[in-house]
Amino acid sequence: MSLPASPPSHLPRGVVLAGGLSSRMGEDKAAVMLGDKPLVHHVIERLAPQTDGLSVNSNKGGLNLAPGITVFADTVPGHVGPMAGVLSGMRHAARHLPIASHIATVPTDTPFFPRDLVARLQQALTRPGQIAVATSAGIMHPVFALWPVALADALEHWLLTDEKRRVRGFIESHPFEKAEFPVIETVDGPIDPFFNINTKADLEMAQRWLPLIEGLEQ
Repeated sequence: MSLPASPPSHLPRGVVLAGGLSSRMGEDKAAVMLGDKPLVHHVIERLAPQTDGLSVNSNKGGLNLAPGITVFADTVPGHVGPMAGVLSGMRHAARHLPIASHIATVPTDTPFFPRDLVARLQQALTRPGQIAVATSAGIMHPVFALWPVALADALEHWLLTDEKRRVRGFIESHPFEKAEFPVIETVDGPIDPFFNINTKADLEMAQRWLPLIEGLEQ
């Protein structure tokens, strides 16, 4: 019996996926205010300590990010979905952090994801070349994942040839492991840490939950 692989020895490059059209929100979700700062800033502050450098995939300008945070657009045109951002992140990491075997991706509309997300995804890997993806309550959250940079060419071919471009479909066509995360228990009830903000109603809910979650994390 082969022994499980140890987690990668080097932290991955972090990529915030903010390249969507935000059609249900009616404005760029990355720039929407949650509490006293834009949504993308909440996501960056959670992901940055977990990774070796961080970049943002966005097809729009004007995000007003901190110096040193690179913004890059999709390399495959046409707004073909979040996997275009994953591909762009792979290509960017290969140029700027070639020591990293994986990139870690999170979407810009999910401000409460775990602060140990990357560590637990790394621990889930059992052999080189695998994807690791987050789950909660048995539900897969496919853009919260570690992606081998070596899959870039295969991903580009898939984006150009697959008609449905289902993220889960790409994951399931390659070796992958899951990492299960618990819900956040609050006085307002359980909150899925991967809750995402698509609409104004979602934003109002996140505004109510924000002080509860910040209080638990202090």
